[in-house]
Amino acid sequence: MTTDASIVRHVTFGRQRVSRGIVPRARLDAGGTRLRLRALHVMGHGSARIARALGTSEDTIQRLVRGDARTVSPPLRDAVAGLYDAWWDKRTPERTRAERAAAARARRRAAAGNWCAAAALNDHQLDTPGYRPRAGYRPATGTGIAPDIRLPVRRHYKRKGA
Repeated sequence: MTTDASIVRHVTFGRQRVSRGIVPRARLDAGGTRLRLRALHVMGHGSARIARALGTSEDTIQRLVRGDARTVSPPLRDAVAGLYDAWWDKRTPERTRAERAAAARARRRAAAGNWCAAAALNDHQLDTPGYRPRAGYRPATGTGIAPDIRLPVRRHYKRKGA
């Protein structure tokens, strides 16, 4: 059987339904993503810094951290996991007064929420729906300072003769 890229077959209650256009992508449980983001807060990485590194909005990160979002898209989950892998054991830079204040806010939020550090998470169960870590908040010092992650700048050039 050949398939046309614009036609997708869905099976619903034993009947086939054909739709044209955009196919809804699968959503994943947000539990592991939420725990990763909270562990980064324990290290002092605030929602704004995380959002800048991921190229997403701060509101999206805050909704995930608060637990308001139950599902997450696969690309966002993968991006958070990649950032977590890079920063899980690193403190946020505190070069300026603003950076020190943001780090202190993130740590206070983590302490108030009793969020655990990355070292207390079971990486093998992290993406299992319903997983809850046994440990609570403990101050973490990390192994060093996290590097700044900057997204590539997109430059728009005009074509010659246009």
